[in-house]
Amino acid sequence: MPILSIVRWLSIPLLVLAATAGPVYWAFPEGLSAARSLGIVLGWAGCGLLLASLLLMLRETWLSRWLGGLERMYQWHHRVGMVAYVLLLAHPLALAADAWPDSPLLAWQTLSPFSLGWAVRLGWLSLLLLMLGLAATFATRLSYRLWRWLHVSLGIGVLLGLWHLLQLGIEEPVLPILALASLFLGWRLIREDSGLAARPYLVQMAAPVADGTVEISLKPLAEPIAAAAGQFVLVAFFAGPTFRGCGEFHPFTVSSMGADRTIRVGVKALGDCTRRIQAIEPGVLARVHGAFGTFLADRPAAAQLWLAGGIGITPFLALLRAGPVSQPTTLVYLYRAEGDAAFLPELRELAERDPQLSLQALATGNEPPNPDSFLPAPGQLGDSECYLCGPPGMVATLRQALRTRGITPRHIHFENFGFR
Repeated sequence: MPILSIVRWLSIPLLVLAATAGPVYWAFPEGLSAARSLGIVLGWAGCGLLLASLLLMLRETWLSRWLGGLERMYQWHHRVGMVAYVLLLAHPLALAADAWPDSPLLAWQTLSPFSLGWAVRLGWLSLLLLMLGLAATFATRLSYRLWRWLHVSLGIGVLLGLWHLLQLGIEEPVLPILALASLFLGWRLIREDSGLAARPYLVQMAAPVADGTVEISLKPLAEPIAAAAGQFVLVAFFAGPTFRGCGEFHPFTVSSMGADRTIRVGVKALGDCTRRIQAIEPGVLARVHGAFGTFLADRPAAAQLWLAGGIGITPFLALLRAGPVSQPTTLVYLYRAEGDAAFLPELRELAERDPQLSLQALATGNEPPNPDSFLPAPGQLGDSECYLCGPPGMVATLRQALRTRGITPRHIHFENFGFR
């Protein structure tokens, strides 16, 4: 593994370790009981993890490159936030356990938000807001707008938790942590959520490419973004002659990069906003942030197997539109029915012109695809590099099927739409 890849792989774990170890080292208790010491350590460890989680929610191209990609950052953001919440929830329990041998009443007062003043009340309010925000991440049926507002409670909960420490008279290192937390939250809200970091674009063309799927061509109105095949961008669509967009940033994979610095994205109707985008028209203003991702970067010269499901065909299409492949490549394209097969006629034309490219287009119906019907038998893939893109369930099934065929994890590269 190249040194740079190792550094990127270790970057987030080391960041999380540093953010946790710093406050714990500063506040490590001496001469206290085991339960009280544990409660203090849990509180400061949770505080450090929350700070790391806030950093991992930032959408900056330079930061995502160093930390292994935006999807990886979001995965760690979620996990670190969950662990932080558990530690912070255990923090008052450990303090109550310390008081229990002397007085059960004192232990209860340690837990009660109505017994010990505003400092304790702020701590419990912080935990409630964190719980509300984390619960929203598991409610997959929530609308994006409602999910987003519930997620805001996480940031408010973090600030209230730090205020809880200030009310207890602890200023060092709370003030630096509060400053960093405010910086990260403000950065996300002002620079990213409001679109300050995004570039202005104009919709040039919008054409349906399948049932419920449209391809949109975007022309830069200022300095364009730099995008490559396999990357995705965050796009917010606004107003046009008769179209009114949702103004929310959503991730879309780049399907083409033009010589005039235009880009195309494929948009499938998966939610309220993307359904509205199906009626988009030329002249609509948009803002584009990115590009993110390294899915098809640094591909080795070995034979390749590409497995795409539904709109997951777009990164492979972008690469094929850029020119012929340079190694033997098999593209397996899975879709429910012919009407759902975006870009299929163009893919067939590309395969006819490129002797190195073999296309298998398979309609799976409404049932999950059976990997045995299209994957080679065990041992026949050799040292092939396998690239998977599609819904999370499909990707998980195909990863397992490839492993049973002797493909090691380092030869399996994948992108799914888990955070989108």
